[in-house]
Amino acid sequence: MLLVDTAIVGHLGTTSLAGLAIAATVLQTVVGLCVFLAYGTTASVGRHLGAGDLRGAMATGMNGIWLALVLGGAAAFACSAGAPAITSWFGPSAPVASAAVSYLAVAALGIPAMLVVLAATGVLRGLQDLRTPLVVMIVANVLNAVLSMLLVYGAGLGLVGAAIGTTIAQWAAAAYLALVVVRGARAHHADLRPHRAGIAEAARAGSALVLRTLTLRAALLIATLVATSQGDAALAAQQIAVTLVSTLAFALDAIAIAGQALTSRSLGAGDIAGTRATTRRMIGWGLVSGVVAAALLLALHTVLPSWFSSDEAVRDALVPALIVVALIQPASGIVFVLDGVLIGAGDGAYLAKAGVVVLVAYAPLALLVAVTGAGLAWLWVAYGGFILARMATLMLRERSDAWLVTGASKAR
Repeated sequence: MLLVDTAIVGHLGTTSLAGLAIAATVLQTVVGLCVFLAYGTTASVGRHLGAGDLRGAMATGMNGIWLALVLGGAAAFACSAGAPAITSWFGPSAPVASAAVSYLAVAALGIPAMLVVLAATGVLRGLQDLRTPLVVMIVANVLNAVLSMLLVYGAGLGLVGAAIGTTIAQWAAAAYLALVVVRGARAHHADLRPHRAGIAEAARAGSALVLRTLTLRAALLIATLVATSQGDAALAAQQIAVTLVSTLAFALDAIAIAGQALTSRSLGAGDIAGTRATTRRMIGWGLVSGVVAAALLLALHTVLPSWFSSDEAVRDALVPALIVVALIQPASGIVFVLDGVLIGAGDGAYLAKAGVVVLVAYAPLALLVAVTGAGLAWLWVAYGGFILARMATLMLRERSDAWLVTGASKAR
């Protein structure tokens, strides 16, 4: 959805695109911090499925959805009401700040929907049903594209129109996926009512993943701050680069999602040998997928900038950055697979600790780019170091046996 918004908004002008960069960073951070609603639920539901406890699996899923509504409501209020203050933290120019506030104040209303989508998708992944979320999100993205075009250009609402279209599409997806989970819970006689103890347990189980995700989002926040210091054109180019990287990450993450579902189910069933074999196969597929993504991006790196912006300064900053982004993709493919496998195994504590170590290594590299005034490409070189450090910590863990814990539940 952000890819579509970026393409549509990019042709409104550099100011609008730079404003979207800040607002999107905030929204992605909030939603990203709550990704445990999908990841943790996938692992928990998958383990229950492997152990033959479908009622327990659905009860876990309902707790996740209730938690998503609670967290989403609080986050939506904070981001919408606090949009001016939050935007000011990035230190943008006045026109960019105004654009960011206008988008964030409206788009924040879709946060509860996105968290419900995360939780419901996690339930379905744990049940080995990856097709339903795929179909729902394809429909939601088509709806978003149509609404955004109509509202931005047809109704003349500009940046706000993109935010409205995205929010409507998000709520449509959330409503349908939640309905699917509720039907499944009823079929297996799981309680639909919110239970404080169950919701609290879901929150505690996801705490390590929150810290792990916080380190990932902090890296992108630092990058956005550095890009902001380089001017509006660099910030706009950074938004396009981040959006393309995020899109590629979700594509490469497909194998990681399979890794979560398959790992949790096989460990729930006590199959360590099968877990090892599946992991090694997925690492190979992750590498191949990363090479394909790199080749695709290299082939299009001079064409893509014109799709997102008509500003020559933005395009000039983006082209060399995309070359660096392309070279990062093979390592990213391996990183995402191993991250998914360890999440599926419930190894959140290790991922959180490793994330802190990697962030501490990355921050000085990004700040060095800011101090020296190096261009956007060098900022992505620093991010490449971040990816390589993540790969080292994940491969080290995968070669040990500490994460191979079997059974219907996994406590860390």
